[in-house]
Amino acid sequence: MPAVEAAGTVQELSLPSRVLDRDYRYTIYLPDGYAEGCSTYPVVYLLHGSSGNERDWLDKGDVKPVLDQLIAEKRIPPTVVVMPGHRGMWWVDGDGEKSETVLLTELLPDVEHRFRVYAERDGRAFGGLSAGGYATIRLAFTRPELFAVGLALSPAIYGPLPPPNSAAMKDPAFLKNGALDADLWIRLNWPSLFDAYRAQPLRVPLYLNAGDRDRFEIAYHTAVLHRELMRLQPEATEFRVVQGDHEWRIWHETIGDALIYGLARMKAPRPGPAPAAAGKDGASCG
Repeated sequence: MPAVEAAGTVQELSLPSRVLDRDYRYTIYLPDGYAEGCSTYPVVYLLHGSSGNERDWLDKGDVKPVLDQLIAEKRIPPTVVVMPGHRGMWWVDGDGEKSETVLLTELLPDVEHRFRVYAERDGRAFGGLSAGGYATIRLAFTRPELFAVGLALSPAIYGPLPPPNSAAMKDPAFLKNGALDADLWIRLNWPSLFDAYRAQPLRVPLYLNAGDRDRFEIAYHTAVLHRELMRLQPEATEFRVVQGDHEWRIWHETIGDALIYGLARMKAPRPGPAPAAAGKDGASCG
């Protein structure tokens, strides 16, 4: 993808996590013009897979030029994208570390304190690949009041249990006495959450995709979810089956489509007052 003249910037940051008793790392993409103005932006929290880190979407998914191009072509508005890193744990409070608690009670407030992003549902989205897609769907069903849309790429939502070749079989989030905690997997996976989601009034639009040759048969598992979503919220679900395996090529090539879907359903950037001055950290917006 050719470079565009108006390119965003990336920062590598961390927060002191009380939950984990260590620093929690994340990267953040700021759109072109962020430092010079005072606008408030929609924010997408983009999650990696089970063995990833906070640079996966940048280094393996090459997401920055995708964002630069989409914004330059006005296919999406200027947007802040946050990419946290928590190896393993599948973004849940399971048998390992409390990954969901860190995500929701420490990362979101830290980002909303440091950066000019919306701190309400209509301006906030979650997305991710594989384990991050699994977490996106969980959050849609358990915390629909928190975000406007979910973007789940090749979501690892196996039912009733993960296949033997899944990373979930060895991940600390789901291990009990050295083996898969089957009861926990079933309790945390979307079929156990769907009735409660259906019973409450909020609906979260969901973008879903999977490769037609996915080695974990995720296209099948995602089609099962999509069938239930079509019965409940037919105007708020999209499902794409694309050519390929469980691989970065798919996620790089489809994250743009997912972002276009998601950001069309979120608040646009809100212009702020003219900055009073510009210092080393950018504009002073008061």
